[in-house]
Amino acid sequence: MSVRDRLLAALTAVLWGCNFLAIDATLRHFPPLFAGALRFAVLVLPVVVLVPWPKVKLRWFIGYGLGFGTLQFAFLFIAMVAGMPTGLASLVLQASAPFTVLLGWLLIGEKLSRWQVAGIGLAVVGMCAIAWQRAEHATLLPVLLTVLGALSWAVGNLCLRKAEPSNPLHLTLWMSVVPPVPMLALSLVFEGPAAGWQSLATIDDATAWLAVAGLAYTAILGTAVGAGIWSTLMRRNPASTVAPFSLLVPVVGLTLAFVVLDERPTPIEIAASAVVVAGVFLGSAGARLARRRAHATSADHDPALT
Repeated sequence: MSVRDRLLAALTAVLWGCNFLAIDATLRHFPPLFAGALRFAVLVLPVVVLVPWPKVKLRWFIGYGLGFGTLQFAFLFIAMVAGMPTGLASLVLQASAPFTVLLGWLLIGEKLSRWQVAGIGLAVVGMCAIAWQRAEHATLLPVLLTVLGALSWAVGNLCLRKAEPSNPLHLTLWMSVVPPVPMLALSLVFEGPAAGWQSLATIDDATAWLAVAGLAYTAILGTAVGAGIWSTLMRRNPASTVAPFSLLVPVVGLTLAFVVLDERPTPIEIAASAVVVAGVFLGSAGARLARRRAHATSADHDPALT
């Protein structure tokens, strides 16, 4: 991996870490479900006009859009409005990695290595510690909602795998077409028909314009630019080299939340966060090791591979 690509990978992690500050700013003015609908709606027209259709099966496309786009951000946005600290949200959402491995084993028969099981176990221990600490302060619900967001992301990941797109970036961008309608419907039911439109009609102060800027950031820099750089790096380099950079996202998120929002995690939350990151890394490394061993075994038994 070249120095330029390493810098680009680190830049993407910073963009995605800053995403959580942008979401915090957005939710200070817009209702959470309506904000989720707007986040994707601003991308629909440019995507439909400019981006080629990814040519995948419709069921996997819709599944990816509902899991990764609709449910993940619905749960995350509601959790943050309900009191989930911004920095901690960036960390707990990384539970999507072990959830993806576990669901892959349960639903599509992917094999689990010992390292992956250990990584999942570590991540679960860390998340339980965070949940216990939050429960001590009567704020368990936001943690559980964020975990549901991570689980939804994992479901989206499985649909992405089953879709097998020739160009993952095209599918990631086209996914933006799915969430606006269901999220707007949820907003009408749970937030009321007037809440969203009132938030649009009252964009007349600094907080409101900061919310609009946050919305633009998540749509353009967080989704289009971040996903574009990441997919390019994944094409040019082994996934095992690029993927660990995603672990920088919660580091950036927690640091910015501390500096900008004055969020101060407890010592238990800091230790638990380190355990979750270690579990995600261990599970990711275990997956790569299992693939290498499987390839080596295939090569040993197939003369055409040697």
